[in-house]
Amino acid sequence: MNSWDAGLAGLLVGTMGVSLLSNALVLLCLLHSADIRRQAPALFTLNLTCGNLLCTVVNMPLTLAGVVAQRQPAGDRLCRLAAFLDTFLAANSMLSMAALSIDRWVAVVFPLSYRAKMRLRDAALMVAYTWLHALAFPAAALALSWLGFHQLYASCTLCSRRPDERLRFAAFTAAFHALSFLLSFLVLCFTYLKVLKVARFHCKRIDVITMQTLVLLVDIHPSVRERCLEEQKRRRQRATKKISTFIGTFLVCFAPYVITRLVELFSTAPIGSHWGVLSKCLAYSKAASDPFVYSLLRHQYRKSCKEILNRLLKRRSIRSAGLTGDSHSQNILPVSE
Repeated sequence: MNSWDAGLAGLLVGTMGVSLLSNALVLLCLLHSADIRRQAPALFTLNLTCGNLLCTVVNMPLTLAGVVAQRQPAGDRLCRLAAFLDTFLAANSMLSMAALSIDRWVAVVFPLSYRAKMRLRDAALMVAYTWLHALAFPAAALALSWLGFHQLYASCTLCSRRPDERLRFAAFTAAFHALSFLLSFLVLCFTYLKVLKVARFHCKRIDVITMQTLVLLVDIHPSVRERCLEEQKRRRQRATKKISTFIGTFLVCFAPYVITRLVELFSTAPIGSHWGVLSKCLAYSKAASDPFVYSLLRHQYRKSCKEILNRLLKRRSIRSAGLTGDSHSQNILPVSE
């Protein structure tokens, strides 16, 4: 194994570790906080988190074994099952992000009717559609025997070994990426740009009120005025940064792999195996970044994490106090005798 393979293996191990810990923490927050569970986005987050964990414990280790061994890491049946999961989980992840963006769009653009338009039942229907949509392509690929080990990506995924099926498989792969990656990307752009438009409109209204107040307050200290103007600037940038993060992480993680798959099928240009594995690692890295982008950096999840940590520390302090008390009583007993 050369230095490139060792680096890719290390990247996979790091991605697996971060993904496992962060997604498990999101699940703990969902189990701990009833307030989070009562909200419709919790279903989308749960669906995304469970998919990320399944990818972490099944697909990533097999890809790691493929990188290290430079061959198929398991038997044909297990590899087909892993390829089925890989295709399903990739589509499910993208569509779950699209569902979360739709939820944010409804909440920001239609705040007064949000509770009526986005109930738990509606969220459950959206998750059910996500599953059906994501299951359709791997089921068709399984029926057509287009699941197996792909040497370029060192992973069990969509592949076809028969040259006479190249055109059909290319059309199938293009349709899969168009109805998963491209569709989700268009939904993300539409919804988040609408959210950004509303956020900027509200920022302008707040800026007008702030400037009018500053004009009226003639005797205000210059430092206070500067702080108000700086807060104005931060307020304008906050929504843009968040939306850039949502769309940017989606593109950075998924676009290289999708483009590589399409170039591989529709071009005769050779693709290096290291780039193929790296693009697959980038797609896997979305499972590690999702908990931070969509959950753990939000106030409710941070509050839930603090409560879980405080509860663990309190239990530990009670146990240590109990052990100290027991040892103290054992030291006193011989003296009393």
